[in-house]
Amino acid sequence: MFTIIAQVFYVLIAAAMIALILMQRGAGADAGSGFGGGASATVFGARGSSNFLSRSTAVLAGLFFLLSLGMGMFHSRPMVVATSDDLGVMAGVAPKATTDDVPAAPATAPAATDVPTAAPATTTEQPAAEPAKTEATQPEKAGKDGV
Repeated sequence: MFTIIAQVFYVLIAAAMIALILMQRGAGADAGSGFGGGASATVFGARGSSNFLSRSTAVLAGLFFLLSLGMGMFHSRPMVVATSDDLGVMAGVAPKATTDDVPAAPATAPAATDVPTAAPATTTEQPAAEPAKTEATQPEKAGKDGV
C-alpha cells in the first residue's frame, strides 16, 4: 500500500516539475544581448531574487530526490513474506494426498493368471414344496424277479 501511494506521488511530482520547468523563461534567452548589447554585466545576466516558479521547482526537485532515494532503499531490501494460517477461500479445501499417505501394496499380490473364485450365489427365494406323492402316483417297486 505504501509503495502504491509513493509511486503515485512520484509520478505527480515528476509531471509538475516538467510543467514548471517548461513554463520558466531560460537564463540563456538574454545571451545574445550579453555579447554586444552591453545591457548585462555577465553573459547570462545577473540573477536577482527568485520568483515563484523557480522556488517551487526547487522544492519539487528536492521532494523528487528524497522520494527516489526512499523508494530505492525500500525496494533494495528483500521482501519478507508473512505466512499465515488463514487461507481465505482455500481454507475448506483438503490438501492433496502425498506419497506418505498412500498405503503400500500387499506383500503377496495375486498373479495375473489366477482366476478369482466365484462367490456362492445367495438367493432369498425358497423353492416351492413338492406335492406329496400318493401310492397311486408312485411307480411300482418292482424287483428283479418282478415280485
